[in-house]
Amino acid sequence: MEGLMRKSSKLVGLAGAVLALSLLAGCSSNEPSPETRAVNAANQADQAAARADAAAQKSAAAAAQAQAAASRVEQAASDAKAAADRAEAIASKTMVEHHVHHHVHHHHAAAEAAPAEAAPAAGGDSGAAPAPAPAPATP
Repeated sequence: MEGLMRKSSKLVGLAGAVLALSLLAGCSSNEPSPETRAVNAANQADQAAARADAAAQKSAAAAAQAQAAASRVEQAASDAKAAADRAEAIASKTMVEHHVHHHVHHHHAAAEAAPAEAAPAAGGDSGAAPAPAPAPATP
């Protein structure tokens, strides 16, 4: 950009010198002289360069803002993943604790039920026929 601005400034200076010489020489007409047209073109080029420079600065600022926004989105995604991992760990731990508690509860209930079922078979008054006596051994 600076090179373009320097060239434009040199061109404007050169065109101004040519215009001054042509006025001293006494050239006068209703049409703009080539020197005047050159000065006008140089001025327009200088203005276009200034507008391009301003647009480049705005573009750089927009790119910096976009980069900052992308960084914030990346951080939010990282935070969300960490939260999901923590939730998964909590859910896994809860499921293991529930399974262990459920297993212990059923095991405990089965142990309590076993003596109650065995008592009538040991000769209690349950209304059922007593178990047959073992057969005598033969010599």
